[in-house]
Parts: sequence; structure tokens; C-alpha cells
Amino acid sequence: MEQQFEATLTGTDGIIDGFAQAVSTDAYPEAYEFKSIDETLHLVIARESDGAWIRIAGTEPYLSSWIDELAAQAV
Repeated sequence: MEQQFEATLTGTDGIIDGFAQAVSTDAYPEAYEFKSIDETLHLVIARESDGAWIRIAGTEPYLSSWIDELAAQAV
């Protein structure tokens, strides 16, 4: 299992604390998964071949800004 790291995302009602880790997928060699401590938020992002980060899985609804926030903490 990959090493977890603490991560925070900015929600509409405040900060969402959780843990993230690198994950492997067949389609995306560089991907990260975030799970909130209270288990209300799950987000998986991946880097496309052009370098852009996208959301590939997770709970709904979500804020598109979370993609950039998680990517910045992961790299």
C-alpha cells in the first residue's frame, strides 16, 4: 500500500480534513485518492497525458476546485 498523507480540501462550510494516497489504475499511471476523516467525501483524481488533472471517481456532489487543491498537495 502506498504511503498516506494528510490532506485538506475547502468545502462550502469549511475545511474538510482527510487522508490521501497514490493509487494505481490501468488508464492513469498517476492518480490520487482522498477520503475525508468523517467518511462523507471520497475523491479520486488522475493526471491526463497532457498534464491536466481530472476527477475520475468519487462522491457527488463535489467542487471542481477540489481537483486542483488535491493535486497541489499530492505533488
